[in-house]
Amino acid sequence: MAKRYVRATGKNTQGDITKLCNSGEYWSPRSKADAISDIETGSHEYWVNWAGSPETKIRVVSGPTGKYLRTDRDTTSRNNLDDLPDC
Repeated sequence: MAKRYVRATGKNTQGDITKLCNSGEYWSPRSKADAISDIETGSHEYWVNWAGSPETKIRVVSGPTGKYLRTDRDTTSRNNLDDLPDC
């Protein structure tokens, strides 16, 4: 299992995460569907290395409209992947 670091995210017009990115990495950009498959099959892990905070694992969550990607680096209920720059 490879550990991949995410430095940016693609978002649609509603702000939903559509892809994970790390410029210069061979796997980037990685679509949301492919990243979910990677995580669920155990072939890859995706992590965010936050400035001044511990790295955080990206996980798959089932919501009312289907599966999505998120990370919880603090005590808020919002998805911190939204804080990353666009790719």
